[in-house]
Amino acid sequence: MDSDRIVLITGAKGGLGSIVTEAFLAAGDTVVGTSRSIQAADFASPRFVAIASDLTDAASARQLVFCIAQRFQQVDTLVHVMGGFSGGKPIAETDDVTWDRMMNLNVRSAFNIFRAVIPRMRAAGRGRIVAIASRAAAEPAANIAAYGASKAALLSLVRSAAAENKDVGITVNAILPGTMNTVANRKADPKADFSRWIPPKDVADLVVFLTSNAAAQITGAAIPIYGREA
Repeated sequence: MDSDRIVLITGAKGGLGSIVTEAFLAAGDTVVGTSRSIQAADFASPRFVAIASDLTDAASARQLVFCIAQRFQQVDTLVHVMGGFSGGKPIAETDDVTWDRMMNLNVRSAFNIFRAVIPRMRAAGRGRIVAIASRAAAEPAANIAAYGASKAALLSLVRSAAAENKDVGITVNAILPGTMNTVANRKADPKADFSRWIPPKDVADLVVFLTSNAAAQITGAAIPIYGREA
């Protein structure tokens, strides 16, 4: 693993985000965690820095990256975990609020933070970006059209960013998890067989690998992690 890396993690306080953050802290990295509400006390490490931001707003994303650059002079790795889920209705019954919420949380936020981070990575001649998409990005399902479309758009954004930045060695990849065994998902589907769901730590371990030197030749990938749901 590289040393002295500055890792920006969006959605750092979420069910998966917290575990991803802990994985990078355990690897010895300095982690800047962001969400709309986050504090340094959320993680017991002197190498954790909390900066609250709303990445659905372009100015907020730019300000976040500016603050990181002012303090650390670099952003080596971006892990975009931030996102949301709304579903349960067919397309004909999906309202504008649901559609807009999914596009803002799952696509616009990624577009804003990619646009803010990539120029600094290009200037440095290096960088790693990993985005958490979803199985639904590659395998659309009934009654989650807005969510699936937003994650498919995120995957397209990842592949475009990979193509545009491979000339300077920046890698950009997406992970497509199936249902993860998080507190929120267990509450949403309490009768499910949780043993078939993906342990969030397995996703976090894959994220850490994709940001390592060992994964330097992997870019533009959409990596499924479906586990026993496959």
